[in-house]
Amino acid sequence: MVAVLQNIRSSHNVGSIFRTADAAGITKLYLCGITPAPIDRFSRENTNLTKVSLGAEHSVSWEKVKSIVSLIRDLKSDGFVIYAIEQSKQSMPFHKMEQIEDHSNVALIVGDEVRGISQSILHVVHHIIEIPMHGKKESLNVAVAFGIVVFRFLYP
Repeated sequence: MVAVLQNIRSSHNVGSIFRTADAAGITKLYLCGITPAPIDRFSRENTNLTKVSLGAEHSVSWEKVKSIVSLIRDLKSDGFVIYAIEQSKQSMPFHKMEQIEDHSNVALIVGDEVRGISQSILHVVHHIIEIPMHGKKESLNVAVAFGIVVFRFLYP
Protein backbone atom coordinates (compact mmCIF):
# COMPACT_ATOMS: atom_id res chain seq x y z
CA MET A 1 0.00 0.00 0.00
CA VAL A 2 1.19 3.51 -0.83
CA ALA A 3 -0.15 6.94 0.04
CA VAL A 4 -0.26 10.21 -1.87
CA LEU A 5 -0.31 13.50 0.03
CA GLN A 6 -1.62 16.38 -2.10
CA ASN A 7 -0.85 19.89 -0.86
CA ILE A 8 -0.81 19.08 2.86
CA ARG A 9 0.32 22.33 4.47
CA SER A 10 1.25 21.34 8.00
CA SER A 11 4.59 19.70 8.73
CA HIS A 12 2.99 18.31 11.88
CA ASN A 13 0.28 16.56 9.83
CA VAL A 14 2.86 15.15 7.43
CA GLY A 15 4.99 13.95 10.35
CA SER A 16 1.97 12.26 11.88
CA ILE A 17 1.13 10.60 8.56
CA PHE A 18 4.73 9.30 8.33
CA ARG A 19 4.39 7.78 11.79
CA THR A 20 1.02 6.19 10.98
CA ALA A 21 2.37 4.95 7.64
CA ASP A 22 5.20 3.20 9.45
CA ALA A 23 2.77 1.60 11.92
CA ALA A 24 0.51 0.42 9.07
CA GLY A 25 3.29 -0.91 6.84
CA ILE A 26 2.80 1.65 4.06
CA THR A 27 5.64 1.10 1.61
CA LYS A 28 5.90 4.63 0.22
CA LEU A 29 4.60 8.15 0.64
CA TYR A 30 4.40 10.45 -2.37
CA LEU A 31 4.60 14.10 -1.33
CA CYS A 32 2.90 16.24 -3.98
CA GLY A 33 2.58 19.98 -4.50
CA ILE A 34 3.37 22.06 -1.43
CA THR A 35 3.46 19.05 0.92
CA PRO A 36 6.61 19.45 3.01
CA ALA A 37 9.27 16.74 2.98
CA PRO A 38 11.55 15.58 5.80
CA ILE A 39 14.43 17.25 3.96
CA ASP A 40 13.91 20.60 2.27
CA ARG A 41 15.28 21.68 -1.12
CA PHE A 42 18.42 23.00 0.62
CA SER A 43 19.07 19.57 2.21
CA ARG A 44 18.06 20.80 5.67
CA GLU A 45 16.01 18.67 8.03
CA ASN A 46 12.42 19.79 8.55
CA THR A 47 12.51 19.63 12.35
CA ASN A 48 8.79 20.39 12.69
CA LEU A 49 8.05 17.25 10.66
CA THR A 50 10.71 14.98 12.17
CA LYS A 51 9.77 15.91 15.72
CA VAL A 52 6.32 14.39 15.11
CA SER A 53 7.39 11.49 12.87
CA LEU A 54 9.86 10.19 15.48
CA GLY A 55 12.18 8.73 12.85
CA ALA A 56 9.50 7.22 10.61
CA GLU A 57 10.89 9.33 7.76
CA HIS A 58 13.81 6.86 7.79
CA SER A 59 11.67 3.71 7.76
CA VAL A 60 9.03 4.77 5.22
CA SER A 61 10.21 5.43 1.71
CA TRP A 62 9.16 8.81 0.34
CA GLU A 63 9.42 10.80 -2.85
CA LYS A 64 8.70 14.42 -3.67
CA VAL A 65 6.54 14.52 -6.82
CA LYS A 66 5.75 17.54 -8.98
CA SER A 67 2.72 16.26 -10.87
CA ILE A 68 0.06 14.29 -9.03
CA VAL A 69 -1.72 13.70 -12.35
CA SER A 70 1.34 11.96 -13.80
CA LEU A 71 1.81 10.02 -10.58
CA ILE A 72 -1.78 8.76 -10.62
CA ARG A 73 -1.40 7.76 -14.28
CA ASP A 74 1.81 5.84 -13.41
CA LEU A 75 0.23 4.17 -10.39
CA LYS A 76 -2.76 3.10 -12.48
CA SER A 77 -0.50 1.67 -15.18
CA ASP A 78 1.34 -0.26 -12.44
CA GLY A 79 -1.98 -1.83 -11.40
CA PHE A 80 -2.80 0.28 -8.35
CA VAL A 81 -6.40 0.91 -7.33
CA ILE A 82 -6.65 4.58 -6.34
CA TYR A 83 -8.79 5.63 -3.35
CA ALA A 84 -9.33 9.26 -2.41
CA ILE A 85 -10.32 10.10 1.16
CA GLU A 86 -12.67 13.03 0.63
CA GLN A 87 -16.22 14.20 1.23
CA SER A 88 -18.04 14.20 -2.07
CA LYS A 89 -21.42 13.45 -3.62
CA GLN A 90 -19.72 10.46 -5.25
CA SER A 91 -18.15 9.14 -2.04
CA MET A 92 -19.13 6.06 -0.07
CA PRO A 93 -18.74 5.62 3.68
CA PHE A 94 -15.37 4.02 4.40
CA HIS A 95 -16.95 1.25 6.49
CA LYS A 96 -19.00 0.09 3.48
CA MET A 97 -15.96 -0.52 1.25
CA GLU A 98 -15.44 -3.95 -0.19
CA GLN A 99 -12.96 -5.98 1.78
CA ILE A 100 -9.61 -6.15 0.04
CA GLU A 101 -7.38 -9.14 0.76
CA ASP A 102 -4.29 -7.85 -1.06
CA HIS A 103 -3.33 -4.30 -0.08
CA SER A 104 -0.15 -4.22 -2.15
CA ASN A 105 -1.87 -2.47 -5.06
CA VAL A 106 -3.81 0.16 -3.06
CA ALA A 107 -2.97 3.87 -3.22
CA LEU A 108 -4.66 6.24 -0.76
CA ILE A 109 -4.82 9.97 -1.51
CA VAL A 110 -5.35 12.64 1.15
CA GLY A 111 -5.49 16.34 0.40
CA ASP A 112 -5.18 19.89 1.61
CA GLU A 113 -6.41 20.51 5.16
CA VAL A 114 -8.78 23.27 4.04
CA ARG A 115 -9.85 22.53 0.45
CA GLY A 116 -9.31 18.78 0.37
CA ILE A 117 -8.52 16.93 -2.85
CA SER A 118 -9.05 18.88 -6.04
CA GLN A 119 -12.02 17.98 -8.27
CA SER A 120 -9.67 17.27 -11.17
CA ILE A 121 -8.05 14.50 -9.10
CA LEU A 122 -11.36 13.14 -7.82
CA HIS A 123 -12.43 12.63 -11.44
CA VAL A 124 -9.53 10.25 -12.14
CA VAL A 125 -9.50 8.05 -9.02
CA HIS A 126 -11.23 4.68 -8.84
CA HIS A 127 -13.05 5.23 -5.53
CA ILE A 128 -13.87 8.15 -3.21
CA ILE A 129 -14.39 7.22 0.41
CA GLU A 130 -15.31 9.34 3.41
CA ILE A 131 -15.71 9.06 7.15
CA PRO A 132 -19.30 9.89 8.16
CA MET A 133 -19.47 12.79 10.61
CA HIS A 134 -22.02 12.90 13.44
CA GLY A 135 -20.97 15.99 15.39
CA LYS A 136 -21.00 19.69 14.59
CA LYS A 137 -17.63 19.66 12.81
CA GLU A 138 -17.75 18.68 9.16
CA SER A 139 -14.40 16.92 8.98
CA LEU A 140 -11.49 15.37 10.88
CA ASN A 141 -7.85 16.37 10.87
CA VAL A 142 -6.23 14.94 7.73
CA ALA A 143 -3.72 12.83 9.68
CA VAL A 144 -6.48 11.40 11.88
CA ALA A 145 -8.64 10.59 8.84
CA PHE A 146 -5.66 8.92 7.16
CA GLY A 147 -5.09 6.73 10.22
CA ILE A 148 -8.71 5.66 10.48
CA VAL A 149 -8.97 4.70 6.82
CA VAL A 150 -5.59 3.00 6.47
CA PHE A 151 -6.31 0.72 9.42
CA ARG A 152 -9.78 -0.01 8.04
CA PHE A 153 -8.04 -1.40 4.96
CA LEU A 154 -5.81 -3.56 7.13
CA TYR A 155 -8.49 -4.75 9.56
CA PRO A 156 -11.91 -4.74 7.86
